[in-house]
Amino acid sequence: MAAIADQLIDRMSSLIDPADQDAWATIQTDMQVVGLEAALLKTQPSPSLENLIVAEVAAFLLPREQKILEEAISGRRILAVSRLFGHLLKPASGIPVVTTNYDRLIEFAAEQAGLGVDTMFVGSYSGSLNENESNLSFLRDVKLRGKLVHYRYRDRIRLFKPHGSFDWFLGPNGPIRYCGDLSLSRHIITPGLNKFRSGYDSPFDKHRERANAAIDQASRFLIVGYGFNDDHLETHLKPMLRAGKPALLITMEVSNGARAIQASCPNFTSLEYGKEGGKEGTLLFLGASRHFFPDLDIWRLERFISEVLEP
Repeated sequence: MAAIADQLIDRMSSLIDPADQDAWATIQTDMQVVGLEAALLKTQPSPSLENLIVAEVAAFLLPREQKILEEAISGRRILAVSRLFGHLLKPASGIPVVTTNYDRLIEFAAEQAGLGVDTMFVGSYSGSLNENESNLSFLRDVKLRGKLVHYRYRDRIRLFKPHGSFDWFLGPNGPIRYCGDLSLSRHIITPGLNKFRSGYDSPFDKHRERANAAIDQASRFLIVGYGFNDDHLETHLKPMLRAGKPALLITMEVSNGARAIQASCPNFTSLEYGKEGGKEGTLLFLGASRHFFPDLDIWRLERFISEVLEP
């Protein structure tokens, strides 16, 4: 978020309409003090200003996404999430994954691990939201055993993106999925006040509903790099954690929001970067207990997989 904020400060002033100058000046001033999301929570941008913010966020992140994908496709890189999928249970209904980062790296990681990806969209060049048809596209066999019908599905993840995706665009007849670049507005939600309004538009609403349903049905949670700053999801997630469902958070730095949740949830465990006595390592918070492991960086997902999940 800090790097994105710097990009916006460098570029926005020369791009925005005169009518948005005052609002942007306020947002920019606040952003340098409290950060991007908090600034956008204080001042609601106009639709034109929000569209420009979305375009600049995409311009900042897409080249970085492209670099990672090129390295992975060429075999020079194995995504850590791809390795993680190899160690997760694969229910017949698919592995539920919720991401608020509106990127496609998780989709590629799943395919790199040999899994299908159900995004509830059907089609790539003019894909449309069709949850049932998307689900049925992974059906591989149907057998009748007595009076019961048994369905066999391909191993897959069910990917819910309540903040949108870089391949969602707002076309003249509604949202579409297109795996390329278009001059249309990308259909993603920026941080701040407008995300509460936009979150009830299609297809955000369907993805949010399914994400919340998956959270309600989960028996435990693996949380990677999430800062607990999205009320849409936490309306369901926080009660589950406070009810005692186990959760493991793996991140470089635990946010204040996550720390507050941790304090009220005895089954909430976190692994984060730490430094003590001049040594770097991992801080483990397990309930009220705190432990430091020097020279062990299992707060990094790839090291966590190597040290904990792989023999």
